[in-house]
Amino acid sequence: MDIQGQISIEFVLIAAFMLIIVLSVAPILGNDVELTQAMGAARSGAISGANMNSFAIYPDEVFRTYSEDNPHLINPAKVEIIEISYKNYGYNATYNKTRIQLRITASSSINNPDDRNSMGDRINFYVRKSICESFGTLNQTNKLYNPVFSTNYVFTTADVNWI
Repeated sequence: MDIQGQISIEFVLIAAFMLIIVLSVAPILGNDVELTQAMGAARSGAISGANMNSFAIYPDEVFRTYSEDNPHLINPAKVEIIEISYKNYGYNATYNKTRIQLRITASSSINNPDDRNSMGDRINFYVRKSICESFGTLNQTNKLYNPVFSTNYVFTTADVNWI
């Protein structure tokens, strides 16, 4: 029988110690979760953008433009996303957030540099759009979703690297 309450005091000290550890690690884990969510959304957007090119499905206005300027793009082409990486550029005073630049590596059966550039622009657009939708920040960006914001980060995309 515990008459002096020693077990209760030990329990309170252990619980307090655990609370201090959790509260000190929570901000770090929160940023990691946010970056992981953004990278998942980027992957989903890149696949959507690649699939749009692979299926050659475009809105009417884009189809007319591609018919005149990039006729190879109106036919289905294999586009494969190889890698999505990011580079942390640190704190950006303009946006008061950490700037992250996404870099996408892809391959395609189309070899024309202009056509690849158009495909890369579409992939980057869908990457940014997916991140924007993931964080619900549609009201903070422009119609090209550039740049895209989350709570702690501002995201931009580099030109797609074709291999």
